[in-house]
Amino acid sequence: KDDMDDIAGRLAGLTPGFAGADIANICNEAAIVAARRKADSVTINDFEKATDRIIGGLESNKIMSNEERSIVAHHEAGHAVAGWFLEHADPLLKVTIIPRSSGALGYAQYLPKEIFLRSQDQIMDIVCMALAGRAAEQVFFGQVTTGAADDLRRVTQLVYSMIQTYGMNSRVGQLAFQQQQQQENFGGDKPYSDATAEAMDEEARSIVREAYQRTLDLIEEHKSEVKMVATTLLEKETITHDDIVDLVGPRPFEGDDQYKEFVSKREAAKLNEKKQKESEEDKAEDNNKDDTLDDNGLAPGLV
Repeated sequence: KDDMDDIAGRLAGLTPGFAGADIANICNEAAIVAARRKADSVTINDFEKATDRIIGGLESNKIMSNEERSIVAHHEAGHAVAGWFLEHADPLLKVTIIPRSSGALGYAQYLPKEIFLRSQDQIMDIVCMALAGRAAEQVFFGQVTTGAADDLRRVTQLVYSMIQTYGMNSRVGQLAFQQQQQQENFGGDKPYSDATAEAMDEEARSIVREAYQRTLDLIEEHKSEVKMVATTLLEKETITHDDIVDLVGPRPFEGDDQYKEFVSKREAAKLNEKKQKESEEDKAEDNNKDDTLDDNGLAPGLV
């Protein structure tokens, strides 16, 4: 049986930022998953499946061609590997290429850092990680698809926030303006000139252009790792943090306390699983030996 503290720690790692009601929802879903397989108790695997359903949505029976599956696998592998080698990006917990009822052809789950302030370098690492899926498509297939639409929306929001809200652009200066959606909510008048708006657009394009080139260079540098992750995704459809460690090696950055705790619990869980497996193998070997001996303790045929 799974240890209660181990389940609590691993569930905490799977549900960063969740409120109590969200965690209760996952617990209820995990109980349903366990009941469907007629189990006597709820295990960590039930919690992981429940987390997938709550975060990613129900698995869809959408049928993709082999080419589309390969593109999705390399897209998600690009995100995963980029996040692994960008210091300020969030480390991967799980990635899957199983289509979801929400319309997503795949999704990845990360362990966000519990910080409230970010520097410009930290934001740019997040931008590069968001662009890594499209960069992987470009590197491996020579063209891009519509799969990066959500990523591009996030990149646009982050970059314009740096320029308009956080004062992180030397050309626009230490100024903060409402973004377009906020302006529409308050009458639609821009508190800046057309020239300033044009400067913002030019700076945004320049920042994204440089970030995309940096991401392309990163994917090219770690092309073999992206290929390995994509190939494993095509074989298993879902991979976890442990699989990435086995394929790529440990993350080259120390990480925050939350990530250290997650890694230590995963290592402890893997050690326990290894010991349990060895114990079961030893027990099975002893049983086999007993079966080969007669009542006098001799092997059949011996006098």
